[in-house]
Amino acid sequence: MPKKTLVLGAAPDAEKYAYKATVMLKEYGHPVVPFGIKKGYIGNLKITNELPEGEFDTVTLYIGPPKQQAYFDYLVKLKPKRVIFNPGTENLVLENLLERNEIEPVIACTLVLLRTGQY
Repeated sequence: MPKKTLVLGAAPDAEKYAYKATVMLKEYGHPVVPFGIKKGYIGNLKITNELPEGEFDTVTLYIGPPKQQAYFDYLVKLKPKRVIFNPGTENLVLENLLERNEIEPVIACTLVLLRTGQY
């Protein structure tokens, strides 16, 4: 079942994991919205520079803990079912905040979850 996903921390650099995750999510049939501060494209998807509204099943994080606080309120308001903390993005403060707001924090790698059928 497709899960609409927001990639938080997307960049137009093909070497970045957020780029790879965006491509793979699309390949696996998930609607994906890449958000980042850098302008550009990932394949034919434009990276949005404004925080998207709407319903998302999943947010996958590619922003390190020092910069995450700016998105705390946004994530709570967005209320996705889950937020995936990719390697290097783990943040106990944010994980606890999400749990208190009935959003599941998942410590995992989006690429691995997709490849292993656990997404």
